[in-house]
Amino acid sequence: MSPEAFAVSPGAAACPVPYSDYREIVLAHGSGGKLSQRLIQNVIFPEFRNDLLAPLHDGALLSINGARLAFSTDSYVVSPVFFPGGDIGKLAVHGTVNDLAMCGARPLYLSCGFILEEGLPMDDFRRIVRSMRDCAAAAGVTLVTGDTKVVDRGKADRIFINTSGVGLVPDGVDIRPSRATPDDKVLISGLIAVHGIAIMSVREGLQFETEIASDSAALNGLVEAMLAACADIHVLRDPTRGGVSSALAEIAQGAKTGITLDESKIPISEEVKGACEILGLDPLYVANEGKLLAIVPPAAADAVLAAMRAHPLGAEAAIIGEVTAGHPGFVTMKTRVGGTRVVDMLSGEQLPRIC
Repeated sequence: MSPEAFAVSPGAAACPVPYSDYREIVLAHGSGGKLSQRLIQNVIFPEFRNDLLAPLHDGALLSINGARLAFSTDSYVVSPVFFPGGDIGKLAVHGTVNDLAMCGARPLYLSCGFILEEGLPMDDFRRIVRSMRDCAAAAGVTLVTGDTKVVDRGKADRIFINTSGVGLVPDGVDIRPSRATPDDKVLISGLIAVHGIAIMSVREGLQFETEIASDSAALNGLVEAMLAACADIHVLRDPTRGGVSSALAEIAQGAKTGITLDESKIPISEEVKGACEILGLDPLYVANEGKLLAIVPPAAADAVLAAMRAHPLGAEAAIIGEVTAGHPGFVTMKTRVGGTRVVDMLSGEQLPRIC
């Protein structure tokens, strides 16, 4: 059966407007899904096209005087800036540390740029800065340079943060989206959709028997443990904006392979599952901030899974699928009821301002 014959998932409807018909930026351009991808491919990439940018990895991989470095940058506009389990400063540090770790790098140094809105309470700013300090120290990185700008009241939303980072890639490590190979196994480090639902619970005023807190975490220690078990990990990706679905769809397209998932193997808590049902969200499209996807050779899958489960941030890790030679560029999933559906890239904007 061809991928076109599968039923398309509820969260993956076709873009309602042809890309060329957009005359201005919409929120969905920041979703991490189809419109984000097209914005990069059609507007940004053609103007900056070069071999280092072309892989569209979580960071650029650079060789300087024999050393292999990873370099990454990201900006954070989450609303609200404080939420269960974290704040915008925690996301900013963890996000860039994780982007470097997804390149197989050991994160070393960060920069930080603050855009502050006039009227931001100084106590809130101190709280965010101290959160960043604590997260950087825990991740073993040092903030070495930065910048601060202030804009007029009403010209921003309290605070935006940009962080960039540099890390060192060990010899023998070659982690790139294009290395996904048929028969490779797909692993995830734990429960999905936690961060996005933590943010939405605050926005929507939802209350649960157990508080859903963001899973934001620095994943570099977990990656080091995984690389110790298998230095030949093929792909790593943190499924942030756009969720697991968009991350895997990008990998499948970039590697020109198929990916098949088993819905029954994907870990999700009952609280998050229930919240997604209330909000009408597909958890595969909901953002994560402390989880990673790994694509590894089949012979190494059990060893990598054991290393993940031995680490505090991978205790609920699971093998959720495999890379296939069939249906290249598509992700499909065997559902709990025995059917098969396409898991497409997010086409709209389910959760704006999620990171």
